[in-house]
Parts: sequence; C-alpha cells; structure tokens
Amino acid sequence: MDQEIKNFYIKDLILWTENPRDPIDENAKDQDVVNKALGDSSGKWSLKKLAKEMGGYYDLSELPTVVFHGKKPVVYDGNRRIILAKIKYNLVSVPDGLNIKIPDFLEEIPCNVCSKHIALQNVFRKHGESGSWQPLERDIFLHKFMGESKSVFLILEEETGIVSANPHLNQGFVKGEIFKKDILENIGFSIKNGHLYSKHEKEDESAILSDISNKVKKKDLTTRKNRGKVYEVLEPSCQELIDQNQNNEPHPSRTKFKNSNKSPCIGENSSRSEDSKKVRKQRSRRVSTGQLKLFGGRLYLHSGEVSNLYRDIVDLYDFYITKKSTLSQTFPNLIRMSLRLLCETAGHWSVSRI
Repeated sequence: MDQEIKNFYIKDLILWTENPRDPIDENAKDQDVVNKALGDSSGKWSLKKLAKEMGGYYDLSELPTVVFHGKKPVVYDGNRRIILAKIKYNLVSVPDGLNIKIPDFLEEIPCNVCSKHIALQNVFRKHGESGSWQPLERDIFLHKFMGESKSVFLILEEETGIVSANPHLNQGFVKGEIFKKDILENIGFSIKNGHLYSKHEKEDESAILSDISNKVKKKDLTTRKNRGKVYEVLEPSCQELIDQNQNNEPHPSRTKFKNSNKSPCIGENSSRSEDSKKVRKQRSRRVSTGQLKLFGGRLYLHSGEVSNLYRDIVDLYDFYITKKSTLSQTFPNLIRMSLRLLCETAGHWSVSRI
C-alpha cells in the first residue's frame, strides 16, 4: 500500500514539528506548534487568511497527508487546516479574543495515509515547486529531507544567522544574485567543505554583510537597480576593507547575527566605535609599486552617477596603459576630457543635494 484514504478524529492527528514553514523542536507538542503559528509575525502561517479563504466549511476534497510515526498519525501536509480544526474543538488553548472566524469541521475527516517518502515528494511538489515556501525554507527541506547538498544560501545562514535575523534577505534574487559563490568571493568570503570562510576580521565581516543587508532593505540592490553590482553599492569604507583584506588567508567565519540592528559600514549617517577606528589605524597600508595609478590610487565613493563615471574612467585609463604601444599619442586627450566631465558631474551632483 503506497497511499490509502483513512478517517481520523481531529483529536488524534499530530501536528508535524519539522514543518519546513517554521520548524520547531521535534519533541514539541501540538500546543507548542499552535503557539508558534498564532504568534507568527512573518506571515508564514497566515491562519486568519486561510480561514477566510476556506469559507464557511472544510472542503473534504482537500485531504491532509498523514504518515504514521509508530502508532502516531503525523500530519505532513495540511497542518494549518488541522490547527484551525483543533482550535474549533477546543483541543488547544488560544489567547482570549482570538479574531479568527473558523470554518465548520467534521470531528472525523478523511486523510491520505502514505509512506514518509511519498509524503515528502507530495509536500515538495505542492509547496517547494509552487513558490509558497521562501528560498531558505526550500533549501532546508531539500537538504534535510531530499538528500541534496547544502546551498551556498543555506550555508551562509547556518554559519552566520544573517537571513533569519534579517527576513528581508529571504528572497529569490538575494539567494541567486547576491549570496552566491562568485559574488561572495569578490567581497572576501568563500565556501569550503560546507562552511563559510572569510578573509576579514570578525568586526569587518559583520560590517560588510550588514551593509549588504542594509542595501537590500533600502532597495539600493534589486533586480532592477544595481543588479549584480554588490561591491559597487557598498559604503566606501566597506569597499576599502575588502581591498585591504584581499590578500589575507581565509579562516572560518566568526560572525553571528542575533538581530537585524547590526551597524553598517561608515556612511553618511553611520559611525563605527572608537575601538574599531583604532584597529583600522593600526593596520598597515599596502605600498604602491609599479605603474603610476590614476588619482594616486583607488578612490572609494558613494554609489551613484559620480562613482559609475569614475569607474569608467579608471577602466579607460587601464586600457590605455595596457594598449599604450598601439594607440595614438592623442589618446590621453580622451582621459583628460573624461576627467573634466567627472568634475562637472560631481559639481552638479553636489548642487542637487543642497
């Protein structure tokens, strides 16, 4: 028997503690799961919305999926509906004045009983492929239940806690376009044997990752704005940290996020501690050697039109240095003209901000 329809009393059904929507300790009771669902502020459970969508009664064509753990019938799919039913029949405690209009439920309902393997396949098909789970929940499920390797996104979360501390990062484009291997390597982080490594000191790690989080939250990094330009939109001080630390040996990351109030790098309206500033002063600067650098070295500008133009000019200058022997003697005039344009652009930008 792979699947079979059986009737169960609501009171006998056990809520799944490992529900990818919001997992809880495996030894938790139904009441613990209900408390978590009712206290949800992230919109993962949305019990009130579900009750409204269900209408006045429970549709018997929507069967919960049940797997026996020993003699216990555990609900793998349909936990939200069963929570509403348990509330309906006073099988769990709820806060006074709970404002949820619960549909009518039969005390005994049909369920799809199957093996754990089939249940997991069904759950993933209905939720993992439909987009009803957020990226982190999907990655957790694939690794824990489907045997897939940990994604870079999941490793970053397990090592630092940054996604759970900053829920706005739990987005597909953040996973696919920001917290991915090549972008992380570009800013001094790497993945090795399922762990996060860093070229930065703990405080610098936190500053850089927090700045990324801040840029996503402020929508300075989106699929339409600065797409793929993670390093470029960081605060100038964070860019400087990344460049200063680029030759360091990677070591296991030590950053742990506990809340979403981490301080970003130095920007217009932020500052770092005096201890941090002392540490920065103690660091030795790299000595410039070889070809003379434009502007005397790299500049760290706030992201925007001026910064973009500056980077284009640096690329033009680097092209000139590389191809100097094949270019005409008048080519440097293009660089001089671009420098004038940079000054004019910076002047207009400054005036516009007054």
